[in-house]
Parts: sequence; C-alpha cells; structure tokens
Amino acid sequence: MYLLRESELRAASWRRSSYSNGNGGECVEVARGHTEALPVRDSKGPGKPVLVFPRRSWQAFLTSL
Repeated sequence: MYLLRESELRAASWRRSSYSNGNGGECVEVARGHTEALPVRDSKGPGKPVLVFPRRSWQAFLTSL
C-alpha cells in the first residue's frame, strides 16, 4: 500500500484521460510524478477522495482492458 500526503496530491500535476469527451461526461484523471504509485481521481470532483494504486497493479489493469 502506498500513502501519499494530502499536500502531495494537491500539488500534483493531473492529466485527464484521452477518452474524455469534454462535454461533462465521466472523466478520470491521473497524477504524474509518483514512481511507485498512481493517484486516480474523478475530474468532476477534484476535492473528493483520491484512489492510489501501486503502479504494477494499474499497469495490469490497463493491460487486461
């Protein structure tokens, strides 16, 4: 399990999914700059909780898609 400080998440550079349509649909954002973990959030609720996945688990998830 990876823990990131709230300040690290606020200062993170977030990137929106390339599948987002820009019309208010469901959008996922991921934070850059963390080597062991990948923070993921809902772009419509940036102040809401963030899910943090180990990079290997996230990569396995994407591969399975």
